[in-house]
Amino acid sequence: MARKKQKFSRYDVADYLDSDEDMAAYLDACIEEADDDAAYIAAALRDIARARGMAQLARDTGISREGLYKALSAEGNPSLATVLKVVKALGLKLATKVA
Repeated sequence: MARKKQKFSRYDVADYLDSDEDMAAYLDACIEEADDDAAYIAAALRDIARARGMAQLARDTGISREGLYKALSAEGNPSLATVLKVVKALGLKLATKVA
């Protein structure tokens, strides 16, 4: 008996980041998991930026859309200034706590 071939769509976390609270919780979880992996946090910011809309984020930050894609790419290494602009434009805040 032949099995019917199943089709699956690709999972994209950006499809599930519907609210500011979801985005904040996702970023918090990624920061917690990242340890000292800055690329992991940049990827989380990229996911949130895609969920919000990269073109709008570019307007809000004053950084070109292409510049955002490059800075938040797997090969990117965004400056702290860029990260802070992105976080602020997303309506989020970075916070610290005692480990």
